[in-house]
Amino acid sequence: MFTILSRIIKYGILGFRRGGWLSAATVAIMVLTLLVFEGLIFFNVLTKIAIESFQDKIDISVYFKAEAPEDDILKIKSSLESLAEVKKVEYISRDKALEIFQAKHEKDQTISEALDELKDNPLLASLNIKAYNSSDYAAINNYLSADSFKKSVEKISYAQNSLVIERLTKIISTAKKAGVFLTILFAAVAVLITFNTIRLAIYSYREEIGIMRLVGASNSFIQGPYIFEGIIYGLIAGVLSFIIALPLIYYTAPYIRVLIPEMSLWFYLLSNIFTLLFYQIIFGIVLGAVSSVIAIRKYLRV
Repeated sequence: MFTILSRIIKYGILGFRRGGWLSAATVAIMVLTLLVFEGLIFFNVLTKIAIESFQDKIDISVYFKAEAPEDDILKIKSSLESLAEVKKVEYISRDKALEIFQAKHEKDQTISEALDELKDNPLLASLNIKAYNSSDYAAINNYLSADSFKKSVEKISYAQNSLVIERLTKIISTAKKAGVFLTILFAAVAVLITFNTIRLAIYSYREEIGIMRLVGASNSFIQGPYIFEGIIYGLIAGVLSFIIALPLIYYTAPYIRVLIPEMSLWFYLLSNIFTLLFYQIIFGIVLGAVSSVIAIRKYLRV
């Protein structure tokens, strides 16, 4: 068994070396495919962090009428905190709202003078509500729109936030679909080229294959070298694609951090370097092996 396996490996390596430029072209296409695949992995990580960061910054506010008693507002706050969708509720009184507003516009002389002329606080008390997921805000909005709250509630700032969340979700969904499409496209091209490489190898060695059949070689022994050749393509492409990705990620990481401060792409790579390399190699090997099997079944009648 060991002898057969060693010969399969030997002939597989020999077939890869004989392929010359065709083998190099096959590896190059597979490298591009695996780079897209790796890019899709990082894109999914980035979108997940971006969504979590965005959700942390998004909330909805419910503003209460000036005459609404504070006890009623605190009761509504308690009822909101009991909802499964609600992560956090912050109460901002009218006085606190005025302090925040003044601090924000302390350098604006016109606004400061206007506030000084007013005898009464023009701002309303509010509750700032954070949900666990962006999709939960609709349920919270429906809860606050109940008739029992209408006597106290002035307005709910749900509409403008929901529009932003919906647009972001659509952009991310479209980008993900585009990434998947590119991966499938490059994978199909890689399979096609590897398929043709193996097919040409089978055609070139048809006399040797005929002799092997005559001397009683088993099907697995005849097929093995070509499958191993496909595995070599995938293995080399997996390692090369990962090596090429390292400087790309290193130089793009600072720009991505400007957009998403919570995400350090380079640190993520270093923390998961062996896992990511494993995924690249496995995906490459599977891609090469599948291409070889398809070619063998179509052109190698054993």
